[in-house]
Amino acid sequence: MRILLGVSGGIAAYKAVLLLRLLREQGHAVRVVPTAAALRFVGAPTFEALSGEPVSTEVFDDVPGVQHVALGQEADLVVVAPATADLLARAAGGRADDLLTSTLLVARCPVVMAPAMHTEMWEHPATRANVETLRARGVHVVEPASGRLTGADTGAGRLPEPEDIARVALEAAAGAAGPVPRDLAGRHVVVSAGGTREPIDPVRFIGNRSSGRQGVALAAAAAARGAQVTLVAANLAADLTEPLAAAGAAVVAVASTAELRQAVRSAAERADVVVMAAAVADFRPAAPPTAKIKKVAGAAPAPIELVENPDVLAELAADRLRPGQVVVGFAAETGDDGASVLDHGRAKARRKGADLLAVNAVGENLGFVTDVNEVTVLDARGETVTSVAGSKREVADGLWDAVAKILPSM
Repeated sequence: MRILLGVSGGIAAYKAVLLLRLLREQGHAVRVVPTAAALRFVGAPTFEALSGEPVSTEVFDDVPGVQHVALGQEADLVVVAPATADLLARAAGGRADDLLTSTLLVARCPVVMAPAMHTEMWEHPATRANVETLRARGVHVVEPASGRLTGADTGAGRLPEPEDIARVALEAAAGAAGPVPRDLAGRHVVVSAGGTREPIDPVRFIGNRSSGRQGVALAAAAAARGAQVTLVAANLAADLTEPLAAAGAAVVAVASTAELRQAVRSAAERADVVVMAAAVADFRPAAPPTAKIKKVAGAAPAPIELVENPDVLAELAADRLRPGQVVVGFAAETGDDGASVLDHGRAKARRKGADLLAVNAVGENLGFVTDVNEVTVLDARGETVTSVAGSKREVADGLWDAVAKILPSM
């Protein structure tokens, strides 16, 4: 697909680089058309190196090629990210005072704009009117995220993550843009995310590599599909949870497995679906001291006795705290000499008893620390239900598709 990536002059322009790389990795030809202001944030050589194509800002850069007409005519999709308040105003007014706005006037392909600006600018009546004008003309204007902005400010106006922009844009190009399925409307969904920490002493802990991004993507996708969402967040950064809280999700912060178990079980009493996406520690120190363990020169450290944590997923699957409740688990696995990742996943699915188990391979630079994921979804017998690969939001939507098929009628 031939994609034009418009970039306007906001601090979020650095995310356009990540979006460019993501689109290129998916096999699309991408030509970057920045504004002059955008190049004050990210230089032309960066865009040229990653796209493999020249970068222009003015209609006079290639007069014989008539770029301001040709680019829009040849494009299969135009994405503008970030779209500043100024760019939205110029596009809504039909201005053609640089290459990007001229191209927008010519383009007859799907156009997706992802605004980014301070909250006051986004909420100003002039900006809202410009957005409505563009939408009325068929432009797909993505709602900005809420979260940390420039400086210490927090609120609506944050540029959505590159994988989310790419997903919406490619759906628009495929003709799939439109209302998100509301198949979770009226449902209460509980999602755990992140990684638990078991204290060794007041300073140290046993933990894992989970960033919590897959769980957050699951919560965000459920909210978009109409669900009331409770996110049990195990040691997650505020910039991950704040957008969900701003969108109306209940966020319960926890640290240890015991805290997560209590929070999930409490919320699950009112839930139609419980998704255990958090990486929960299997063991914890039996008796962590109240003072920091000191290192003694020349002496070996004292052994740490571990005890087994409760199996939160297996408990939920066995107890079903609400009639008709659907329980979903995640199995982060590595293969070994005796069995593959999927072999271990099938055994775990039969042992845990959850309705669905999403199995994914993890390890160094795999699963936990990337923006993409790949899961095989199994039923309680260990049989394959579906496989989903892509961005973590795409994986989340694929998993919710599978859940929606087995949810009892309301």
